[in-house]
Amino acid sequence: MKLNVLSSLALAGLGCLGTSGGALAQSPYTVVMSGLDNPRGMAFAPNGALYVAEAGRGGSGPCIVNGPGETRCYGKSGAITRLWRGQQSRVVDDLDSHALPDGSSASGPNDISFQGTGGGFVTIGLGGGPEFKQALGTEFGGNLMRLTASGQRQVVSDVAAYEFTNNPAGGPVDSNPFGVLAEPGGRLVADAGANALFRVSADGIVETVAVFPSRPNPTPIGPPMIEAVPTSVARAADGTLYVGQLSGFPFVQGLASIFRVVPGQPPAVHCTGFKAIMDIAFARDGSLYVVENATGGIFLSPNSGQLSRVAPDCTRTSLLVGLNRPTSVAIAGDGAIYVTNNGVTPGIGEVLKVGP
Repeated sequence: MKLNVLSSLALAGLGCLGTSGGALAQSPYTVVMSGLDNPRGMAFAPNGALYVAEAGRGGSGPCIVNGPGETRCYGKSGAITRLWRGQQSRVVDDLDSHALPDGSSASGPNDISFQGTGGGFVTIGLGGGPEFKQALGTEFGGNLMRLTASGQRQVVSDVAAYEFTNNPAGGPVDSNPFGVLAEPGGRLVADAGANALFRVSADGIVETVAVFPSRPNPTPIGPPMIEAVPTSVARAADGTLYVGQLSGFPFVQGLASIFRVVPGQPPAVHCTGFKAIMDIAFARDGSLYVVENATGGIFLSPNSGQLSRVAPDCTRTSLLVGLNRPTSVAIAGDGAIYVTNNGVTPGIGEVLKVGP
């Protein structure tokens, strides 16, 4: 079965509102943003401002059952928040969101990416098929949107509709646009529900770049096959594309990988042995930074998330451990590293700056 990223998080018990008592720092850090609702992807604008996609906290409904023990309620609580010159401000609100009744494990604005000064491109999550979308009543769930510098909102493409029609990875139809990388002439979208990497052209046409395979479940818990669940996409300085995967329930330590993607060829494993990758990002010096939502064993334990630096030979250096379900990493122009914390809870999400 396909298991989208937010359904996966809910099934793993991520609805609980546990908070971190503070990351166990290999590196020093400071909290630079706080009070966020289910913070997800981050990106720096050309002027150096840091933007965070907030998946929101759902709303008053409609509420529908989307799996065993999982009720999701819809509302317009998704948002985009900016950190600029030390000041935090919410710059876009009223975006589509759905979440568990307590507002946790939301799906809404999942990621943001800038292409020059033309505004930010935002993925709006869904996490289901056409029947789910219709029952939920979401207007823009499953879309790629553009937020202009003047604050206008434009639908670039209905990514979910492409999955509903084509279903390139096979299996149940399911779309959850997650990571986005905006580039000249097109945007790359990692669809965690579709188990695929899509390219959206400047005129909104969607095409499949790669599909990601399931793997046998090595445990007696959960389905016989574990879905790939790609969550993030980044391009290295040499032009190579890389995709990080969450992998599906029951979230087995060591089963998640970073894939190297060459269009027209099957994805190739670059580094493996991770668990629950939510985001990857390259620094200017070529270092690859990886955020794992949790580490250790199976399931997703609170306060076990990690930020690591990964060398080209896949050697890892832990920078922060003990994070509470981190979801994103962004690298500033000066090399400073930023990571989210408390990423699947409403009201207590934060952004940490790593380093002095």
